[in-house]
Amino acid sequence: MTSLDERIAGLASMTPTRLRVEWLRLYKVAPPAMTADLLRRGIAYRLQERARGAMSGALLRDIEQLCKQYERTGEAMLLPAGRIKAGTRLVRDWGGNSHHVVVLEDGFLYQDRRYGSLSQIAFDITGTKWSGPRFFGLVDRKKKSDA
Repeated sequence: MTSLDERIAGLASMTPTRLRVEWLRLYKVAPPAMTADLLRRGIAYRLQERARGAMSGALLRDIEQLCKQYERTGEAMLLPAGRIKAGTRLVRDWGGNSHHVVVLEDGFLYQDRRYGSLSQIAFDITGTKWSGPRFFGLVDRKKKSDA
């Protein structure tokens, strides 16, 4: 086991008082009123953050956007392989019609209606369940190898 693994494993045997002291040492603020289990998780997170680095600003923004999207629509979906910038227009021909979707900061606009995911739009267009990113050509369908 690495030193980090040992330190995290050692949290399991710490008393709540010792966990609060460790929290104060790592975060430089008094620990919030929470259970010992949550204190352990917060301390473990901070130890990993210090050893391996913090989450990037882009990842934090993605998490925040997903939370907002979930609160608004009850669904959350990240677009694969990087971000599609707001203002991008996605076009798909289907059933003899050209369908245009505008990417927004917090979702998508299709036929003057806001959507939380491309999959919802793909369903409205086709009447069947689709992966929205695949339907709009954002994801390549990878063939499974016979290895």
